[in-house]
Amino acid sequence: MPVTLSYPGVYIEEVPSGVRTITGVATSITAFVGRARRGPVNDPVRIQNFGDYERLFGGLWEASTMSYAVQHFFLNGGTDALIVRLTNGAQRAQFSLASVSGPDNLVLEASSEGAWGNDLRIAIDHDTRPLSSAEADKVFNLTVVEVVPGSNPLQAARRETFRNVSIDPTAPSYVGTVLAQESLLLRVPDPYPGTFPTVRPAVAGTAGDLSTFTAPTTNGSDGNPLTSAQYEGSFDDKTGVYALRKADLFNLLCIPPFTRDTDVSEAVWTRALQFCRSERAFLIIDAPSGWKSIAAAVSGIGTFSAAVARDDHAAIYFPRVRIPDPLRENRLEEFAPCGAVAGVFARTDAQRGVWKAPAGQDATLFGVRALAVNLTDGEQGQLNPLGVNCLRSFPVSGNVVWGARTYRGADQLASEWKYIPVRRLALFIEETLYRSLQWVVFEPNDEPLWSQIRLNVGAFMQTLFRQGAFQGRSPREAYLVKCDRETTTQTDINMGVVNIVVGFAPLKPAEFVIIKIQQLAGQIAV
Repeated sequence: MPVTLSYPGVYIEEVPSGVRTITGVATSITAFVGRARRGPVNDPVRIQNFGDYERLFGGLWEASTMSYAVQHFFLNGGTDALIVRLTNGAQRAQFSLASVSGPDNLVLEASSEGAWGNDLRIAIDHDTRPLSSAEADKVFNLTVVEVVPGSNPLQAARRETFRNVSIDPTAPSYVGTVLAQESLLLRVPDPYPGTFPTVRPAVAGTAGDLSTFTAPTTNGSDGNPLTSAQYEGSFDDKTGVYALRKADLFNLLCIPPFTRDTDVSEAVWTRALQFCRSERAFLIIDAPSGWKSIAAAVSGIGTFSAAVARDDHAAIYFPRVRIPDPLRENRLEEFAPCGAVAGVFARTDAQRGVWKAPAGQDATLFGVRALAVNLTDGEQGQLNPLGVNCLRSFPVSGNVVWGARTYRGADQLASEWKYIPVRRLALFIEETLYRSLQWVVFEPNDEPLWSQIRLNVGAFMQTLFRQGAFQGRSPREAYLVKCDRETTTQTDINMGVVNIVVGFAPLKPAEFVIIKIQQLAGQIAV
C-alpha cells in the first residue's frame, strides 16, 4: 500500500518481489508400527536414534519384532523415525498410597501399559517447604525409581523426584499435572478410580534404602501378541496404522511381522497400502516367511498379489536376513528385512538423493551376516520380472539390496511407476509443492499470481535439475512449469480454481548393463 504523501520530502516504500522460497520436504522419515515393551499407545513419537527408542520404548524385547526393525534401521543409516506402539490387552501397574487421615488412598499408575511398571517403587516424605495452614495437609514430596530386576540389593535404573507437589487439583503444583508434564514413569489415572483423596499420602520409604519403597499393589502386564485388529485400528479414532494421521509427515512405512513366527496378514498390508497412497508415503513389504526357496517365492508371489493388489506405493523384498540377536547370545536369527532396507533408503537419500535407486554395490546391509536364501543370477531372473526385489550376497560387496522395482513393477504390468526412485521422486515433488503453495489460496487469480507461481515452482525444479534429479541437457528438456491462460480458463477463474502443470523427465536406474564385444580383424596392408 503506498504511503500517504503529506509533506515535501523523500518517501521509502518496500515493494514485494514475489519470491517465496520452496524448500524440499524430508524424504526418509520412517514410521514403524508394532509392539514395544513400554511407551505411549496409538500415539506416534518421533525419535532420532536407537538411544531414544531405548529410553522411551524399552529397547530390544524378544516379543517385539518392531524393536529389532528399529535397531536395524538406525544401524543402516536411518536418522529419523516415528514409533507407533500397539498393545493387545496390556495393563498398567498401579499403586495405592494410604492417606495421613481419611478413607481415600492416592492411586497412581505407570505412565504406560506393560509389565515394566512392576519394577517401579515409590517413596513419600513430608520434608517440604514451609507451608501455610491451608497447604499443610495437601503438599508432599514424591520419589519414584525404576529398579533393576533381580538386583540384590536393589539398584535404581532411573529415578525421578518431584518436590512440593499437591493433591489439590486447583493448585499450580497439582500432582496430576506435574506427572503428566515431567514424568516418564508415573501418572494419575484418568478417569480416576474411586474418590480422589483430600489429604496427602502418609510417609513411605526410607531415602537410600530402595527395599523400603512401596511396590505396585496391582501388577501390570504385557498382554497378548498383536493381531490384525490392533494394526487395522480405526480411521476416525486414529488408532492402529491410522495413528500416523496424528503425525505431520512420514515418507516410509514399515510393519514388522506380528511375532517372530507370524507374518503380517494380507488384510493389514492392504489397509496400509491404501493409507500410504492417501498420505503420499511408500510402504516396504516383507516377503512371507514361508518363502524358503526360489520355487516357493515364484509361486507365492502370485498368491500374494491376488490377496494384496499391486500398487506402485510399495515395494516387496526377499529373502529374510540373518542377524546376531543380542538377547540370544548373539546367535544368528532370521528377521524381516524392512528395517534394514528402510535404513538403506535413508542412507541413499542423504548421500545421493531420492532420485537414486536404493540398490547396488553401495546399498550394503550393515549388520547382516547372511541371507536366509542365497540367490544366483538365474534365480533372481525369475523374480525380478515379477516385481520382487532381491537381497543378494556377493564376494566383495557383501550383502546388498539388488533390486529397485515397485510392487507394481512386474514386466507384464508395464507401469510408468515401475521403479522406486521414479515413484519416490514424484511423491517428494508432490508433497513439497502441496506444502509450499498454501500461500496461493485466496490470492487474486490472475496473471500476477500465475507469474509468481511459475517463478517459485520453476526455481525449485531448477534446483533439482542442477542436483541431477532429471534427465536432459537443459532445463527445457528436463522439466516444465505451466500456469497461464491455457491451464486456467475463465471458467476455472469463476470457480476459484488455478491449475498448475508441473512435468519432469525422471532418471531411471540402469537395471541391465549390456556390453557388446566384437573381434576385429587385423588390418591387411595393401
